Amino acid sequence: MNDSEFRTLVDRPLDAMMAAAEAMTLEGHGALVTYSRKVFIPLTRLCRDVCHYCTFATTPKKAGKAYLSADEVLAIAREGVAAGCREALFTLGDRPEDRHPAARIALDASGHASTLDLLLDMAKLVFEETGLLPHLNAGMMDEADFRRLRPVSASMGIMLETISDRLSEKGGPHYGSPDKLPSSRLATMEAAGRAGIPFTTGLLIGIGETREERIEALIAIRDLHARYGHIQEVIIQNFRAKPGTKMANAPEPSLEDHAWTIAAARLILGPVMTIQAPPNLHAGEELATLLRAGVNDWGGVSPVTPDHVNPEAPWPHLALLDAATRAAKRTLRERLAVGPAYAQEAERWLEPAIAKAVVRQVDAKGLPVVDSWHPGGTDAMPQMPAAGVGADDARLDAILDRATAGEELIEAEIVRLFAAEGPEVGRIAAAANRLRVANAGETVTYVVNRNINYTNICLYKCGFCAFSKGSTKAMRGPAYRLDLAEVGRRAAEAWDRGATEVCLQGGIHPDYDGNTYLSILEAVKTAAPDIHIHAFSPLEVTHGAQTLGLPLGEFLSRLKDAGLSTLPGTAAEILDDEIREKICVDKVNTEEWLNVMRTAHNVGLRSTATIMFGHVEGYRHWARHLLRIRKLQAETGGFTEFVPLPFVHMEAPMWRKALVRSGPSAREALLMQAVGRLVLHPLITNVQASWVKLGEAGVLQALEAGVNDLGGVLMDESITRAAGGQNGQIWDASQMAAVAAKAGRPVRQRTTLYGQVDRPAPTGDENDDQRCFA
Repeated sequence: MNDSEFRTLVDRPLDAMMAAAEAMTLEGHGALVTYSRKVFIPLTRLCRDVCHYCTFATTPKKAGKAYLSADEVLAIAREGVAAGCREALFTLGDRPEDRHPAARIALDASGHASTLDLLLDMAKLVFEETGLLPHLNAGMMDEADFRRLRPVSASMGIMLETISDRLSEKGGPHYGSPDKLPSSRLATMEAAGRAGIPFTTGLLIGIGETREERIEALIAIRDLHARYGHIQEVIIQNFRAKPGTKMANAPEPSLEDHAWTIAAARLILGPVMTIQAPPNLHAGEELATLLRAGVNDWGGVSPVTPDHVNPEAPWPHLALLDAATRAAKRTLRERLAVGPAYAQEAERWLEPAIAKAVVRQVDAKGLPVVDSWHPGGTDAMPQMPAAGVGADDARLDAILDRATAGEELIEAEIVRLFAAEGPEVGRIAAAANRLRVANAGETVTYVVNRNINYTNICLYKCGFCAFSKGSTKAMRGPAYRLDLAEVGRRAAEAWDRGATEVCLQGGIHPDYDGNTYLSILEAVKTAAPDIHIHAFSPLEVTHGAQTLGLPLGEFLSRLKDAGLSTLPGTAAEILDDEIREKICVDKVNTEEWLNVMRTAHNVGLRSTATIMFGHVEGYRHWARHLLRIRKLQAETGGFTEFVPLPFVHMEAPMWRKALVRSGPSAREALLMQAVGRLVLHPLITNVQASWVKLGEAGVLQALEAGVNDLGGVLMDESITRAAGGQNGQIWDASQMAAVAAKAGRPVRQRTTLYGQVDRPAPTGDENDDQRCFA
């Protein structure tokens, strides 16, 4: 629609508008509805404006004192932290020192030149002392003001309210309020855009404006966002008449009028924009209407402080809000003060200190992870919601039907699967599990193997890796290099303990060349002639071929002739160069990794396919990775299994610098198993869960989400442990059997290539040290 068509919305039937708006909302946000758990800090209730509907602004006599003290601000903030809040919303009047001598005197006494100077100090204090992310509603500002406050805020905002100059004329609600002139407020919003501020704005409806004027205001907001990309949310707030104001007897907008404006906002602003309505200004049963009209966010809801702007309307209890949202077939999730799209690009939109705080607590969607589970940690993975009915089921089911039929999904469809929330997760897991039953059966498989990481000294500086050392002077633990005799001894010991496989990987040692890898194979074959050698990442293969000046195919053939049986699909990380340039810029690129695997498959070597996820990438990168794996598998058929490897963050260099997320959330880790099964069907039939990263509770859930294999028992797991993983060094055969039994599934030891094993499983006496990416 163009602007002239938008202006005809005043004559459109509400039902048709709401149906179009709801479809657009589901397209942009699925069934997800967000809210921010916040605490309100009314720094001052003095204001130079005299809006005729406002009870927040008051006089110095009624206020008692002009500003909250630092101790009072911190007390409110700490109460918010104790209640689980993540946002500190600073509410204040606009430059009260220009109108009230009491404000000027108080500022002078505190050593502040202005209210904005005081706000700067208080926001900094709250952030540094409590970790709450400040959102500042500071009124009219210029670009310099925004840039000065940017280092202490996650976002800022000002309501446009209306674009009607009439309302500032004598007799209007904004008469006597110079800061409510639409041109001035639009100039402030534009200054925020130039300063790169994630910004909240919106309309206040029912104060005398016409529907035509609401449309013009929405078009103005849309145009500003198109220019700067900074509008993170648009609030459509309904006027509430308040006793003691000049508009105490003014009529309030009806639910239908509010719904019409929300629907118009959605149609004008598009599917991606976050549109908010305060949930405390309508009865609980009316909230479903707002959702159908286009709302996807409830704004800030405080378990601690009242709505200082609408004190007569208490916040709904979060449990009631969740129930009302679920009744509308939507899923409620907490967000931060900065919108999820802006949290995903924190280094662009936020100053370093704020960005670090945001990055460490969000998932790939930009929403906070609210449970304590992390890959490699000791906390049990929380139980994912069961499959249920949702508002976006038709679209979701259409994608699942295509995947189940073995069709290749497109990137946007895969992204939608990864964005699933609430009962949608259970729906996807169930679909993946049905495919698992059909393609891999009920039996849970595992391999008895040993890792031999022959050196942790590496020339490469991958930001996610806590295993490798740059030299013998290591920062985190000792650097080492095993000699060939020790490699052989460990292989023979593994065979004697019942292993059928050794997994050989290491850093790229500056002294290594292609002959080194051939010598390692010789040492293993001499010591344990019948053991399966699963060895050498594509990076090691590339390094070996280059150092000998050999084509990849010739070098891989030499490795195969020397005893190499299969390749681990590591060094893949994320197969998208946009991400590789951030986490492993000097490593093989996407096409080089795929070419090693293609060449290996063509010379008769099978391999695994992995993904290491949960750091700086997004769902679109996961989708591209899976599609590239699928394409190569369709070409060569050489991948034996898909192995999702959740990023373990604790000791990773990039995480310690707060440059990456804290691993995937439990929801994301489970979805990677399920979506991997769906996207790669029917080309890859085995999906493996990493017990060392998921823990037992996570593995049990993964076994109900498409997983049929638990990888290796992992004598000598060292890479995840170096990153801070705490789930143990080995799961012996008895543990594999016990976990399968808890899942109600039979268990079977397998070979690396999923064949039958003709030697007994080990007895459980293996108390070594590490894990293989089987």
